[in-house]
Amino acid sequence: MEAINNRLKVMVKVFRRECHRVLQSERTTIHGADGMLMLLQLAIAEVNKQHGGEFKVALSDVLMAWKHLLLDKLHLPPPNFARLENYDLILEAYESFLKRSNTVDLVDILSMYKQLRLDSDLEEPVSPIQLFEFLSGNTDVSELPDSSVPSTPSSKSRPCSSQVKLSVRRVFCSYLNLLLNLKNDMALALTIDVPSRALGRQAFTDIKHAAQNNNTSLFLTVTSFVRAIQLGGKGYAPAESDPLRKHVKGLSDFVQFLDNLEEILGEIPDPSVCGARLVTAIRAALVKGRSSGDAVHAAAEETTEELKARICQLHQIQKQIANGSGTGISPARPKAYKVNHCTAYGGRDTVKVLMALLDEEALIPPCGNKADLLSEDQPVLSGAEGICVLNLFRSPEVSTGCSPEPLKNRVQSRLDLLKPKPKDKGIRSQFACTYNDEELPLNRVLEFPSTSQIPTCVHPAPKAQTLPAVDEECSSNVEEETKAKSTSECPNKEQSGFQQGAALKPRSGNAQNRGAGPGNRKKTGTQAQGKGNKRKQVDSDQQGGSENEPPEKKQLTSVSVKMPGKTVGKVSSKKKLIAGQGKLTSFFRV
Repeated sequence: MEAINNRLKVMVKVFRRECHRVLQSERTTIHGADGMLMLLQLAIAEVNKQHGGEFKVALSDVLMAWKHLLLDKLHLPPPNFARLENYDLILEAYESFLKRSNTVDLVDILSMYKQLRLDSDLEEPVSPIQLFEFLSGNTDVSELPDSSVPSTPSSKSRPCSSQVKLSVRRVFCSYLNLLLNLKNDMALALTIDVPSRALGRQAFTDIKHAAQNNNTSLFLTVTSFVRAIQLGGKGYAPAESDPLRKHVKGLSDFVQFLDNLEEILGEIPDPSVCGARLVTAIRAALVKGRSSGDAVHAAAEETTEELKARICQLHQIQKQIANGSGTGISPARPKAYKVNHCTAYGGRDTVKVLMALLDEEALIPPCGNKADLLSEDQPVLSGAEGICVLNLFRSPEVSTGCSPEPLKNRVQSRLDLLKPKPKDKGIRSQFACTYNDEELPLNRVLEFPSTSQIPTCVHPAPKAQTLPAVDEECSSNVEEETKAKSTSECPNKEQSGFQQGAALKPRSGNAQNRGAGPGNRKKTGTQAQGKGNKRKQVDSDQQGGSENEPPEKKQLTSVSVKMPGKTVGKVSSKKKLIAGQGKLTSFFRV
């Protein structure tokens, strides 16, 4: 396996040296075996959605299409099982994704090598059958003669047992890949919410729809939106109804982090120092807020040390090649129309080293567990549960009401309908919610607010008041109405000997205490006439009674009161006297 890996590196080296002859961009990145499989999964899901299905695909369909794809592109005999129903559309969607993201796969590298190789290069370092076996993950690949290219630690087969470590390493390489190739949508999908920036499926779907409407890459869509928010005025800022407005903070943090990486890339000329600074910045973002014993923290620390050491090795190898023969991997050539050539040349050596590092990562043997790769690609990296690339590209489902509810919910709804409903009671007061059904009605509560104000009727009956002589008809009416009023307010008054005057006293506890003692008993009408302090007591009694008792809303009747020998006047009264009116009448009779 190590020998074929070295031969693949020779093939990629020739491609990097001569790719400017067939490609428009010299920063085209390469998808390895795992990346190719993930892209194929997205292509199948997209075709299924276009033909009336859902954006999903079974693992068996992906593996079946994977073999057909490799054999067709390598021009080998097809397998002995049938293709998928829409295989041609799947292949077209796969190739379209590669072209749109400015990437190529290893099969394309082999095809272009035959066109780009020189006479001094090997005629065919890897045969199509050997490349098929390598991409399929078979370990029974025939050994080839050893190559002159030195082996590297990253070219060795790494076990795929540690899913967290592989995911962390993939995130590191995706950040570096996005830094070199801004059109790589797969790299953006793997990094946009790692670490967590509150950019989940809904945010990614909004970005994807905006990119499709503008016919641009995902990263260019995000950058354009953030720049318009930061620098645009009222006429250039995005509209308030723009779906990306809901994710301004997360998108700004993501663009700011990429800006920091680009600043490091352009300012530090030494590739070894610059590469170490880039890897350290990515590690700091991943381990922020995590304890030292966390699995992601440990994997990030280990990956950082490995990448730093490999970047230094690649830099030394390229320096030796450049000083010796003068031939090597050509860096990105600056354009003649650049305003400042310093900015065009800034970071060229670092870009060359990072490109060689990413090429080596693309030549890593495929992961043995395809289910883990396609289902949980980012476990515990974004703060909560992991999310696979397929679920990230799938738009959130909108409830239409057509699909039936789960059986448990339907059973519970049926049971709720069968439960007897309580009968609706009559309209109650706005304060009825504060009372229990077992409590007294509202009028009883208002009539006796507290137990301390309930009349006990235990005091001895006061002496009957002697009233002046009045008309028989009027006096009899007044006495009957006053007696009826006192009887309705306290039925026990007749048994305890209460008279009319006692029934009209205030109900407050203080008023009862003032009138309870034998020294405070009321005098007769003749005695009250000659003493002014008694008049004040009658006034205070009248005020207390009117404050504590609700007035009766009934019409007054004109009653003439006659004194012996002269007529005092007419007293206005109701058919039923209001509270305290009897005492007031007796006061004016004097």
